[in-house]
Amino acid sequence: MKKVLLSLGLCASFLFADNFTLSSSDLKGQLTNKEVFSGFGCSGENISPELSWKDAPKGTKSFAVTVYDPDAPTGSGWWHWVVFDISKDKFTLPSGFGNSESKDVIQSMTDFGKTGFGGACPPKGDKAHRYIFTVHALDIETISLDKNSNPALVGYYLNVHSLAKASLISYYGR
Repeated sequence: MKKVLLSLGLCASFLFADNFTLSSSDLKGQLTNKEVFSGFGCSGENISPELSWKDAPKGTKSFAVTVYDPDAPTGSGWWHWVVFDISKDKFTLPSGFGNSESKDVIQSMTDFGKTGFGGACPPKGDKAHRYIFTVHALDIETISLDKNSNPALVGYYLNVHSLAKASLISYYGR
């Protein structure tokens, strides 16, 4: 019986698997100086990369994008970018989007204590950190939060309302 249920579960996961994907013309395996923070001892350009996604699941009403470093020595990781209320009709954020204001999209607080994109800046001598770029397909049009909302609060809403997620991982060490 267990084998039958396991087989049915595997078949169902293949039948209903979506092709929601995230890509970037800027991101490769390693972040470049373009995506490195300017401050905290780092001297990068602090420019957000281009991100594009496709094949969102049926029922998607909006998108959100996050960049998270789980390797930051904080005990809770580090949020580098939190963007939400992206229209269901928008499938890309151009390079530099995180460095500008937008009337249609909310970029809330990061762990740098600022809104917008905050690039990589791991401690010197630490192992290369993972920077996880994720797009979330959401079942709501808007999150009732503003640009002053902290990343953990936004993350709560993203997890409650995510229909699907797609991620890219890049690394950076110094």
